[in-house]
Amino acid sequence: MIAENTQTQMRKGILEYCVLLVISRGEIYASDIIAELKQAKLLVVEGTLYPLLTRLKNNGLLSYNWVESTSGPPRKYYVLTPEGQQILKQLDGTWEELAYAITTSQNGVSKSSTPQN
Repeated sequence: MIAENTQTQMRKGILEYCVLLVISRGEIYASDIIAELKQAKLLVVEGTLYPLLTRLKNNGLLSYNWVESTSGPPRKYYVLTPEGQQILKQLDGTWEELAYAITTSQNGVSKSSTPQN
């Protein structure tokens, strides 16, 4: 039970970063974001993704375009704003620091190890 709770919290902690990474590759539809995250073994459902997308949009990190669909209603495609791109660069740096901290914690600190900045 304790491990499951920690695993859930870890996944929640990186979800926003992963969503921004997926969107950074170009305009994308929400169900395609979910499919990519599932393929990466980061399971997410619409009830989690849509509020996150709304929050990112309200914070100025995303914008969207409506695109007409031949098989139903128009679709909302998301893209990073310039501010979203800047935030993603900051998060990339944070991820590198965290990855270094985890690797160092797993392997121990050697005299030749230096943090990646």
